[in-house]
Amino acid sequence: MAKGEFTFRGKSLEELKAMSIAQFGELCNSRQRRNLKNGFDKQLLKKLDKARGNPKAKPVRTHRRDIVVIPAMVGIRMAIHRGNSFDMVDITEKMLGHYTGELVLTRKKLQHGKAGIGATKSSSAVTARG
Repeated sequence: MAKGEFTFRGKSLEELKAMSIAQFGELCNSRQRRNLKNGFDKQLLKKLDKARGNPKAKPVRTHRRDIVVIPAMVGIRMAIHRGNSFDMVDITEKMLGHYTGELVLTRKKLQHGKAGIGATKSSSAVTARG
C-alpha cells in the first residue's frame, strides 16, 4: 500500500467497491450497520448506476437524507435536499459511512441586521413613519 492512499477500516477503495452492501455494513458503525442491514433503496441504486455510466449525466437528486454513503456512490454528483432547495455534493472517499444529511446543512448562518423600532431606548425617539 502506497503512502497517502485512502483506506476505510484497512480496506482500499477497490476492495470496498468489490464488496456487497451487507459486507460494507459490517465495517461501519452499529447505527449505519443496522440501517444497511434493512436494505438499500433500490430506486436510488438504479439512478446511481445510470449516473456512473454517463460522465455528462445530471446530478442524482434526492430528498432522502437518511441514506448511508456506500462505495458505489463515490465519484457521483448528488443534489441533496436541504429543506427549501437542493445543494450539490460531490461524493468522495472520506464521506463513506456518513449519512447524506450530514453533508448538507439545513440552517443558514445567523446574520444580525439593524435593530427594529422599540428594540433600543434611543429608538423611541424615532417615529414609525420615518
